[in-house]
Amino acid sequence: MSLWRKRNLEEVEKFSKDYRKFIDEAVSERLAVNFFENLLIENGFIPLDRYTGKEEKVFYTNANKSLVAARIVNKPEDGFNIVAAHIDAPRIDLKPNPLYEDEGFALMKTHYYGGVKLYQWLNIPLALVGVVYKDDGTKVNIKIGFEENEPVFVIADLLPHLDRKDEKISEKFQGEKMNLIVGSIPLDSEEKEAVKKNVLKILKDLYNIEEEDFVSADIELVPAFKSREVGFDKSLIAAYGHDDRICAYQAIRALIDAENLEKSAAVILFDREEIGSEGNAGAKARFYKKFFRKILKINGSNDTEASLDELIENSFVVSADVGSLINPTYKDVHDKYNAAKVGEGIVLVKYTGSRGKAGASEAHAEVVAHVRKVLNSADIKWQVGTLGKIGIGGGGTVAKFLAEEGFNVIDMGPGLLSMHSPYELVSKVDLYETYLAYKELISKR
Repeated sequence: MSLWRKRNLEEVEKFSKDYRKFIDEAVSERLAVNFFENLLIENGFIPLDRYTGKEEKVFYTNANKSLVAARIVNKPEDGFNIVAAHIDAPRIDLKPNPLYEDEGFALMKTHYYGGVKLYQWLNIPLALVGVVYKDDGTKVNIKIGFEENEPVFVIADLLPHLDRKDEKISEKFQGEKMNLIVGSIPLDSEEKEAVKKNVLKILKDLYNIEEEDFVSADIELVPAFKSREVGFDKSLIAAYGHDDRICAYQAIRALIDAENLEKSAAVILFDREEIGSEGNAGAKARFYKKFFRKILKINGSNDTEASLDELIENSFVVSADVGSLINPTYKDVHDKYNAAKVGEGIVLVKYTGSRGKAGASEAHAEVVAHVRKVLNSADIKWQVGTLGKIGIGGGGTVAKFLAEEGFNVIDMGPGLLSMHSPYELVSKVDLYETYLAYKELISKR
């Protein structure tokens, strides 16, 4: 039976509308963390520094870019059902010294982040979002380009009349040419770099920041458009950042909404997955182990290292990341017998990697069997997915880093079209089915 006939469509639509509010607001990892902090607090979770061992619901924020939340219903050493996702997304960042003037334009130098097709970011409206820290410690929030009365920014492409040279994509679209138009009015036509100076004056007036302040800033360029329903039947949602904030939202909602937990449950949200999970907020970092050690210590452990080993051994992890749907226009890159289809539920990915499973995390048969049992018992629809034919596709998630720590882990998430583009597509019913799957897997022993 089709999921559109199987599920309560009012519940599907309500969950979709709630999700769209999140994805339109949480356009950066910092804003995602802020959204989730507020949502957790509204639902009775307390910060880790207030945890005494008596409370069930607790969370910890790391570097304003990653987060752990947990519901503790039995001894921590007995393990957790964990859903781990990432909240960074492919984008364009400003360079540390971005602003310059050339041929009457003020521009900003950029550096792309993650696996992007550069040409998809040309000639679309872009917004600036992030933070600036001044040398006196003052924090300045930047968010401009989302409201109707605000300007947007554009990386200008070359007109087709002058772009007839036959070149490879990698030669035609180069990272060093991804320069952002930010102004063209001179402050004083007689001055050198007068357009740049006018932009600096505007920044001073709006945000009280100087040119040097860009060095201590995290500023991202993201698409300046809202999520939209797609198709005559409005069955799909197009938005920036589905990968992987969609899984983060589904996971946090599942943790909040789950009833009758048979085992303690947690959600871990990482940064930097799109660039290899590096840094102190990524999956290679220690912050989530610090969280569990503190939980163990407060609950009476005298040897938190040994107790942490026991906790990991007794835990089960869903690496919550999106899968690739068969694109009907490009079917030749997929193995149709092992590829995910729209409207068929959550995508179970037994292994990732490429070229003979290099760099893969592969779930053990016992782990896959557990997932099948839980989902089948709850009548939740699932399907198998891989990332393309052998030798064509490939990729990775946070799963392998958690597996290296000793966790039993499997990759699972909703399927997308146009992954890593400025406007990714997901089916509403797959969005809801994945949430139900996470809620069930969090709840069951």
